[in-house]
Amino acid sequence: MQPNNNRRLFLRNCAVVGAAGALGLGLSGCDKADKGAKTASGAPAVVGSVGDKVVEFKYPDNPTFDLIYVADSLGYFDGSRAKPKYIGKIAAPQVIPLTGTGEIDFGSRMVPLVISAIASGLDLKVVAAGGKTLQEAPHMKYFVRNDSGIFKPKDMEGKTVGFNSFGACAEFVTKKYLREQGVNVEKINWVVIPDNQAEQTLATGNVDIAIIHPPASGGAEHNPALRKLWSDYDLDGGLGGMAPYSVYGKFMREHPEATRDVVSAIARAANWVNANPDDARKITSERIGMKLELVERFAYVENLVVTEPPIQYYIDILENEGKLKKGSIQVKDVYTNQFNPFAKASV
Repeated sequence: MQPNNNRRLFLRNCAVVGAAGALGLGLSGCDKADKGAKTASGAPAVVGSVGDKVVEFKYPDNPTFDLIYVADSLGYFDGSRAKPKYIGKIAAPQVIPLTGTGEIDFGSRMVPLVISAIASGLDLKVVAAGGKTLQEAPHMKYFVRNDSGIFKPKDMEGKTVGFNSFGACAEFVTKKYLREQGVNVEKINWVVIPDNQAEQTLATGNVDIAIIHPPASGGAEHNPALRKLWSDYDLDGGLGGMAPYSVYGKFMREHPEATRDVVSAIARAANWVNANPDDARKITSERIGMKLELVERFAYVENLVVTEPPIQYYIDILENEGKLKKGSIQVKDVYTNQFNPFAKASV
């Protein structure tokens, strides 16, 4: 993606004015020369010294909402030592494996995928938290057709569930919850369907239940032929909904300053999205060509500082599922906050 310059300027000004207004400040101008000032989002300004090398980091160009795209649209990489290089679409199940081998330098997918990748010997590390599941902004939603007889968890036995990939939140959060409700998950047929195809696949009767993530879940929410069962917030209070940002280990070691600037940029973008959810929806609408009324809001962990409970949650699940040898991976093996400028203030 190459954002339109005028659009970037407009969004950048909105970010500055909005944050300043919230603080009750008066702005006499937007002087980018004041490199010692803090940014509108509260993060330290990320500006390299004259002559610092700008490092391009490889990143997918997928039709979804993503803080890298938001940060780029807002100009948060301007003046930093990092610049995204979009390399085309990458299927969701491939994002973490390709991050762990350096085919891409950063990737955002669910915690269990990262844990499994690290356990298999891939070289990556979580460096920033991601989405925050709220009741009004869940990470994923469960839909059936209006004429479906599925109303409670036990009704799912013998049915076909479509979800975006094995090994991630849709599988593990769902199976954990269903087992707690006395459901035999072995009696459910699980099939992989990309989020952007799930609504149609459900509506045409090819699956009985579809688990869909935003922004694609917005279409299903507004489809009169479909009915929402529940969201992941209803299942675990949002504990399993964090989709963090991971970095290729070699990139992190060779380019610590660029890594820090990427984390700073997306942390600022996350805070901007939380403060400006409607403007953030507009970015998504324009970027992926979806009607604005269908774009659902996103919420993010404040400052993207990683905490340990969401990681331990999935370590426990993977061990209980027999996917991970007990004690082989510790929480500290999975993440670091050392590149996040907000982390010390959050301790």
